[in-house]
Amino acid sequence: MKFESPMLVVADINKSVQFYKELFGLEVVLDFGANKTLTGGLALQTLETYKEFIGKDDISFGGNNFEIYFEEDDFDAFAMKLKDYDIDYVHPIIEHSWGQRVVRLYDPDKHIIEVGENIKMVCKRFINTGMTVEQVAKRMDVPIDYVNACLK
Repeated sequence: MKFESPMLVVADINKSVQFYKELFGLEVVLDFGANKTLTGGLALQTLETYKEFIGKDDISFGGNNFEIYFEEDDFDAFAMKLKDYDIDYVHPIIEHSWGQRVVRLYDPDKHIIEVGENIKMVCKRFINTGMTVEQVAKRMDVPIDYVNACLK
């Protein structure tokens, strides 16, 4: 057995495809009409067909108990891109204690999406401010070897 992909149930599959295409650059790689698989393996399924599949009508969105995670090398550029969209944020950009910047937002069906700064880029950002490898390791609470590996 192997895990294939996450699948999100969506109210408007075309709206969702457009959202993931515009904001994240994902493309449809398999199109079965009511089910579409996007680059990266994310699958979208229409609400109507999913209700049929499971034999239940009580589908709810916005449970805040699951998220899809993306990493971005150029986090600043992505943050600027977000300004061009009417985004419903879970929270604005924050910086975690280890230095990684993240933002969480909702897709059109209230599924949570987290976009985090690539951790290698966090290391490089700290180094570019003049911190030593040892200081970066301490700041990020990771081994020095990890920081060195990120800088290669």
